[in-house]
Amino acid sequence: MTVYFIGAGPGAADLITVRGARTLAACPVCLYAGSLVPRELLAECPPDARLVDTAQLNLDQITEELVAAHRAGQDVARLHSGDPSVFSAVAEQMRRLDAAGVPYEVVPGVPAFAAAAAALKRELTVPTVGQTVILTRIAQQATAMPDGEDLATLGRSRALLVLHLAARYVDRVVDELLPHYGADCPAAVVAMASRPDEVVLRGTLDTIAALTKDAGITRTAVIMVGRTLGAEQFRDSHLYSADRDRPHATCEGTDGEARGDVG
Repeated sequence: MTVYFIGAGPGAADLITVRGARTLAACPVCLYAGSLVPRELLAECPPDARLVDTAQLNLDQITEELVAAHRAGQDVARLHSGDPSVFSAVAEQMRRLDAAGVPYEVVPGVPAFAAAAAALKRELTVPTVGQTVILTRIAQQATAMPDGEDLATLGRSRALLVLHLAARYVDRVVDELLPHYGADCPAAVVAMASRPDEVVLRGTLDTIAALTKDAGITRTAVIMVGRTLGAEQFRDSHLYSADRDRPHATCEGTDGEARGDVG
């Protein structure tokens, strides 16, 4: 049997990948984060599947469920919100499965920051304005941040910052970023991205804290700060430029496209 860590996407049930939905439909056991994963996705499970809400379980209890399914010869769908590669707490589960000799695979999902960018109708990397995106969070009541990854340090890059798990502390975010980005820097908050109750707030670093608090947003949101959010005047991407030397058709889609897909 295999444990499949499946990215359920940012919220909308139809944003799970085709592979994720097919895998979910084939697993007789499904562990899911009930507080974050849309209930509609559970309809993809087999009718007689064992469904386990992990919202109130600790890591030991979750591991016990996974190991028990392994012993019973059952594949397990382990549904995580967003994408398993970012802020998913998958790493410690993998470590424990390695120790127990339980095989696993990862099925990527649509991350929250991508859904937020779609809601804002913005490309996060814009030619000549910004080509770097930093995904991070702040340490408040969670695990401490490693040395050198505090907002003051990251803010010196002036790259587009995407902050998870930080909406409740938006005042602190603003205070730490103002010296680096300036009060007029575009900022946005997207809560419940892709869901029916999605909330999109647009402002500047000077106004975004008040907008967030007035909207009552404290969780399930990302904060974005950076000049690309307001970019209007910028050079067209080199990818489709008429001046670009294009490789022979036999090379297109391999090294040619790989080199050309940046602005």
